[in-house]
Amino acid sequence: MNIAFICTEKLPVPPVLGGAIQIYIDNILPIISKEHHITVFTVLKGGLPEHEKVGNVTFIRVKGRTKSEYIKEVENKISLIHDKLDLIHVFNRPRWVRQLSRVAPDTYFSLSLHNEMMLPKKINPPQAKECIDKVEFITTVSKFIGNEVINMYPSAKGKVFPVYSAADINIYHPVGSKKALENKKELLKKHNIEDHKVVICVSRLSPKKGQQIVMEAMKIVMESHPKTALVLVGSKWYGSDEIDEFTSMLHGKANELKGPVIFTGFLTPDEVPKLYNIADIFVCASQWREPLARIHYEGMAAGLPIITTNRGGNSELFEQNVNGIVLDDYDNPIAMAEKINYLLDHEEQAKAMGKKARKDAEENYTFQRVSKQLLSLFNKVKKHHNIKR
Repeated sequence: MNIAFICTEKLPVPPVLGGAIQIYIDNILPIISKEHHITVFTVLKGGLPEHEKVGNVTFIRVKGRTKSEYIKEVENKISLIHDKLDLIHVFNRPRWVRQLSRVAPDTYFSLSLHNEMMLPKKINPPQAKECIDKVEFITTVSKFIGNEVINMYPSAKGKVFPVYSAADINIYHPVGSKKALENKKELLKKHNIEDHKVVICVSRLSPKKGQQIVMEAMKIVMESHPKTALVLVGSKWYGSDEIDEFTSMLHGKANELKGPVIFTGFLTPDEVPKLYNIADIFVCASQWREPLARIHYEGMAAGLPIITTNRGGNSELFEQNVNGIVLDDYDNPIAMAEKINYLLDHEEQAKAMGKKARKDAEENYTFQRVSKQLLSLFNKVKKHHNIKR
């Protein structure tokens, strides 16, 4: 089939500026394109060309300072080639299904949800129902997102398919491997924390991502474990090291801690995997209804013991104290500190937890599995509608 991927408007594909959806798309394209021709519509940013062909994938990048400008440009492009498209797969923007179907009335549609985009504040109920009626299927990054859609719109039942994301296990070196040990030695020396245990937090710097809770927890941890460092990987926004009020507050809090706190600033997706090897413990401190943070897959692939908050879909990947720890008291730094201290004090159990997490990543959370699930759905559309190409 000829399939169009309609990417979101903020960040480009490939993910030269980062982004969970962009990384997801970039990793499935080489596999999906072996069976179908894919045309990727994405924003023109990051120094990438307007038009590019890579194997069986065509990239069409359009300008757009706003969401409405971007989708209007995409509409214009789609209107010129809609008769050559069999399926339009829209990422995380359900309102666009309605808009694009106007210029491609005879093309089939599907939707990929990565956030709570079907809430009334995002799309009004009549438009949401119209979108659900129009699409062949809806994939969701977690059961949490999928169940929410069905609870709000029962007509979606039978069309919703949770498809968990993944990490490229080939670029994350698990704890104890030769490459991981080499990376760890190099990074500890670089940051002058060679005699420290390291807690890592990988995320945009934002109150909803919870670094303020981690900082308060680490104040407690460093009282009993003074040779512990905190590494915060990320910046306020993708591709930028701009300092805002929250970021300034974190830097101020860091100065109050007894141990070292390292801010890496923005790192490209290519730079991030190595950083996991500096760590002994991985913490995800989501304070909002997180759909299911992609960073969990990365921490698992790196073979780290994981502490995460029970927010949104985060808990779906974990069996308590087996491949991770899920914190119900998500906004309580004392509770978080207790879990971090527990892992620091029980090194063998922490290693076993990380080893199990890596095994799960290898067996269940690969982009080969993601692509296989998506291909099954794409091919059902092809078979059901008797599409020949």
